[in-house]
Amino acid sequence: MNVPSKYDPIRPYEPEELSAVYERLIADGQFRSVMEYIFRGVPFEAVAEKIRRCKTNLDFQLALCYGFLENLIKAASRGCDMDASAVDVEKRYTFVSNHRDIVLDSAFLDKLLVDVGFKTTCEIAIGDNLLAAPWIEDLVRVNKSFIVRRSAGIREMLANSKLMADYMHFVIEQKHDNIWIAQREGRAKDSDDRTQQSILKMMAMGGEGTVTERLKQLHIVPLSISYEYDPCDYLKAREFQFKRDVEGWKKTKADDVLSMQTGIMGYKGHIHYHCAPCIDDWLDTLDPEMPKGDLFEAVARHIDTQIHLGYRLYPGNYVAADLLNGDDALAGHYTPEDKAAFEAYLSGQMAKIEMPGKDDNYLRVQMLRMYANPAINHMAAKKNAK
Repeated sequence: MNVPSKYDPIRPYEPEELSAVYERLIADGQFRSVMEYIFRGVPFEAVAEKIRRCKTNLDFQLALCYGFLENLIKAASRGCDMDASAVDVEKRYTFVSNHRDIVLDSAFLDKLLVDVGFKTTCEIAIGDNLLAAPWIEDLVRVNKSFIVRRSAGIREMLANSKLMADYMHFVIEQKHDNIWIAQREGRAKDSDDRTQQSILKMMAMGGEGTVTERLKQLHIVPLSISYEYDPCDYLKAREFQFKRDVEGWKKTKADDVLSMQTGIMGYKGHIHYHCAPCIDDWLDTLDPEMPKGDLFEAVARHIDTQIHLGYRLYPGNYVAADLLNGDDALAGHYTPEDKAAFEAYLSGQMAKIEMPGKDDNYLRVQMLRMYANPAINHMAAKKNAK
């Protein structure tokens, strides 16, 4: 289709561009190494030929990504499923979710949308901080990602936000595709998932009409993602201590690459996705005279509640909450064997942390919070919903 040229710096590649991009990727040594690692035992020439046969971005996802994700789920989890009963697979939505894994949150969603009957996957918002090499940008833009440009001054940031908002509305209204975007910039390292109002304000910069009408035009669906285990939990805990101990400490691109590799290949236990109802009807219940600040706060709070209600909780979440509180108030949700298994897992992850001045007590508390917060927030949301 005819996509306005103003979106060229951020949009996914269009089908007519794919052939040239494929050749760039195939000629790249790093890309070849990654493909040889992912498709072990398959000659790279066979993978390259499979890529070249893909005429659209969706073809690429179905031919390469879907099979890889299926194998990954078998190798690194106890299964992955999705409850999409609250949405209509014939419609298109903006899925706003909590964010656990840099790569897999959106990748699993693509696979699951196909599994539950959608005829398309979704376009994915990805931060430019993750584009550590030109071939990575090529790959994600083939894989239906659009780029969130973050490194900018205030004026440029506003222009970038406006462009992104316009593009998101274009995707839903003109391209008739789904969108995935995290509820906040970056992952909530402590799993205390809260929607940043700035994300909603950005969305409302596109479209037409009132703020409520603009948000309705995106058909927002709160999406809960629940991993039984987070392979990056020990890296996140380590990051907390570095931020505590080293003034101005920031992650490097190498840190992001390590998190991506660990998140993809590490064991995740069971994985569950849950779609809440689209918020369009709920938006209609808001007072049209509500001040903008109150409106954005109310929408963020509603999305948070829906995400918290949609979590699937595992025994480890309840064990972590009790260990954090030093009691057994939630012992009805787990067995002694569950508790022993979680504590053994925790010890194993703690042992992976290598850093100067390692503070075991602090790191353990940070890891417990990561697993306890979903349980704490879920129980609070259920209580408030009564």
